[in-house]
Formats: sequence, C-alpha cells, structure tokens
Amino acid sequence: MATEITTKARLERLMAAKVDLEAQINKNGQILAANDNVGMTGSLVDAEGFPRNDIDIYQVRQARQTIICLQNDHKELMNQIQTLLNQYHAEIATTDPELVNRASALELNSGREGGGALIMPPNTRPLVVVNLVSPNSPAEEAGLRVGDKIMRFGSINENNFKNSLAQIGEVVRDMQNQNVQLKIKRGEQFLDLILVPKAWSGRGLLGCNIVLPPEPMEY
Repeated sequence: MATEITTKARLERLMAAKVDLEAQINKNGQILAANDNVGMTGSLVDAEGFPRNDIDIYQVRQARQTIICLQNDHKELMNQIQTLLNQYHAEIATTDPELVNRASALELNSGREGGGALIMPPNTRPLVVVNLVSPNSPAEEAGLRVGDKIMRFGSINENNFKNSLAQIGEVVRDMQNQNVQLKIKRGEQFLDLILVPKAWSGRGLLGCNIVLPPEPMEY
C-alpha cells in the first residue's frame, strides 16, 4: 500500500498546483475584462493606428503574456495529473477494486476537478458530441477530440440541460476568457478538461462543432 499512498500524495500536490494556476489565469483574465474586455487578441491601437487611450496597454500586454505562460504550464500539469491518475487507479484496482470509485471522488469531486480519468455511471447520457475540432483553436488547446462526448459543460449537466445548443452557446459567451470545466467520455474513459472560450484566428470562441447525440445513444 506504500506505493498507493505515495502516488496519492503526488496527485494531491499536483491538484493543489492546478487550483493555484487556474486562480492565476482567472486573475489575469479579469484584468483583460476590466480593460474593455480586450481579450487575448483585441487591438491595442485605435482606428488611426495610435495606442488606445481607453485601456492600460502595458497592463494588457503583461496579462496576455502571463496567461500564455500559465496556460502552457496548465496543459503540462494536466498531462501529469492524467498520467498519475491512471497509475493510481491501476494500483488500487490490483488491491481493492472497490477503492476505484471512492478514489475518483476523493481526488477530483471535492471542488478540484480537472484533467483526470474519472469513474462515472456507465449509462449517463452525454449532452453533446464533438464532431469537429479546428487546429490551434481553444478547443484543441483544451484537449478536445472529434468523437468526445461532453457529459457536463460548465454549469450545464444532464439534470438542467434543455437539449438546446443555444444553452451551451450562452455559457460560452458568458465565460469568455474564463475556465469552463468539461467532463467528457472518450471511449470507455471519463476525463475532466478545462476549456477557455476566447477569440482566436478562426471563427467563434471555441473552434469546434458540437451536435446533439442521436437517439438512442450507444454506450
């Protein structure tokens, strides 16, 4: 059991670091929002090519650079968490399979969800299915793939979903430049991802296409 405890302790440290990173990203996102919601790509010059005087350009540039660095760190951290979670689940499954469900709840469901393999009820129906992910888009940065079934999108879950893509679109607009927690099913594995809706070089704020699942849904 010593290996299990060691792996769990490492997971807890990584999860704490994840929470701290997300808080820093949100803090800098609020700076961009306070500067006319300029985001990561909004222009810093006016129509005549002069520096805008309605925003703090230095502050915006610093916040943008910080967010880029933090998002890179966050992506790497999420990869580490997923690897450790898979290792931890493999370890406890060999000693006590009943611990797998309790371990998932302990590690991720106490207000610190993100980036790991989860055990969920097998018949939970997805909200939407991803059928396109554009290169270099926020969706790709978050780790979404074609075929992913989204089980939860921010505050939307199976209990309050109205079977409307417009409901998800409203969350996307309201959460621009902020972290949106996704719970997805990929094959037989459940994962938590962090998606940041934002302006990018392509269309929309996500760079992916989602559709309602067909009826009946195969699991």
